[in-house]
Amino acid sequence: MYGWLNRWFNQQWQFIGLAHVVLMPLSWLFGALVAARRYLYKHNILKSYRLPVPVIVVGNISIGGTGKTPLVIYLVNQLKQMGYTPGVISRGYGGNSAGEVSPNSNASEFGDEPVLIAKRSRSPVWVNADRVEAGRALLEVHTNCNVIISDDGLQHYRLQRDVEIALMDSDRSFGNQMLLPAGPLREKIARLQSVDTIVDSGQATDIKDNFTPVYSMQLKGDLFQRLDDSQQQAASYFANKNIVAIAGIGNPARFFQHLSNLGLQFERAVFDDHYAFSAQDFVPLVNKTILMTEKDAVKCKSFALTDAWYLPVGAEIGGGNEQFLALILQKINA
Repeated sequence: MYGWLNRWFNQQWQFIGLAHVVLMPLSWLFGALVAARRYLYKHNILKSYRLPVPVIVVGNISIGGTGKTPLVIYLVNQLKQMGYTPGVISRGYGGNSAGEVSPNSNASEFGDEPVLIAKRSRSPVWVNADRVEAGRALLEVHTNCNVIISDDGLQHYRLQRDVEIALMDSDRSFGNQMLLPAGPLREKIARLQSVDTIVDSGQATDIKDNFTPVYSMQLKGDLFQRLDDSQQQAASYFANKNIVAIAGIGNPARFFQHLSNLGLQFERAVFDDHYAFSAQDFVPLVNKTILMTEKDAVKCKSFALTDAWYLPVGAEIGGGNEQFLALILQKINA
């Protein structure tokens, strides 16, 4: 039921039709609540809290995959190279537990993204729906941590922040540009005028002209890792195999296009974002080579899949990497 409903909403968010006669009043109510909540925090009527170290928030204003997780991992690694000791806090969407996350944590408990971040960054990661409590708990245990990155949380105004980075995907734009539930937006597009910088994971250029500063982000990766991490192979290894590519992420098309750019031909199997895979999902795929995203792989490692591979990708900032990092350093050093 949830999967069907999710797909239906994603379709509705691309245009304005008869369904919006019902949905638009709900969007007006949602917009009023969002505006009121932000006003209350801005004027200190609702209490917000500052952590004792600088906070970088990475988020977006729309529903769907824009590349937050790769950007968080990129920021952690860049800050470590510059001598900082970063930690990451997250809501842990898809999980049901709070606490510290390790590379070997169960994704069903803490969420797939926090486990992936812990695995790739080898830095402290803490999950709690209350980002303030997550930050406090992380800093209490990891006293040498001197900067916090919040994975998502652009709308979590209870936590004060020093840097706001908003992600967008200019290829998909903002759908019908309406607020939830009539559209995909959590906040109005004008919210992007108040963030410190925007990172675009798409390739379109017309939207970039409306905001500043905007930096482009590309996801790079061409070596596949076996699900049990026992070996690594280039795309040419899969040239003559019967491949099915699965994706349970916010923007499956980006993963499929990446595989196509590597010269691969494959069947497609799309699942809901943060989908909780089970061994039964792979029974129809027996005798096929399975390719998946790294985010999906952290949920499938316990399954006895003999020919399953994932593609690790890394974020690269184009058109001003040094300026992008300099902007962040200026903010957190202040």
